Amino acid sequence: MTLSPLLPHSEAAAYGDLPTPGPHRDAELRALLGLLTAPRTRISTVVVGHSRDAASRSAAAAFIEAWRTTGGRTVLAGVDWPETAASWLRAAVRFTTGEPDAWVVAAAPLGWAQMSRRLRHSTHWDPARTYGFASLGDSRLPALAGPATLQGMRGATADGALWTIDRGWVTHQVPAPPADPVSRGTLEEDSARISGRANG
Repeated sequence: MTLSPLLPHSEAAAYGDLPTPGPHRDAELRALLGLLTAPRTRISTVVVGHSRDAASRSAAAAFIEAWRTTGGRTVLAGVDWPETAASWLRAAVRFTTGEPDAWVVAAAPLGWAQMSRRLRHSTHWDPARTYGFASLGDSRLPALAGPATLQGMRGATADGALWTIDRGWVTHQVPAPPADPVSRGTLEEDSARISGRANG
């Protein structure tokens, strides 16, 4: 008998109450689109997946609308899944049909952990070609999903920074600080001013 790849309820409960996805933000959507349209990514076809809560549905719909307006890009399918299910197999098969260049996910962490465990066990899905909204940048997600299940998955935070899952950790890239609106000179001019103040 083959053991189920899914996480038993008792183990999931040990991680406590996971946050419910909140409404996505414009900065988050822009950052996510930026990841998928960056130079050399060559992503033109995506499958968008989401859990069934209102915030995830809305985030997925917003991404689909934005993706279709970027020009020459296609959404092959939209797939949803419940937070609890017998196996998640049907959703996993639909999610990986069509061989997209990438997958985009807006979901609650526990349902996505279960879905990703099924994907890893039963399909040829690649987490390194998967991009998520802020709700999936939760540090408990890699542990819930299991070793290497989500290796390489990336996404955006609510404020437009980026996160990556690497070797079981969620790491965040701090956004670059805004440019100083006071200093408008060249590097040489700025250096001269600093030198002058030091000598004065």
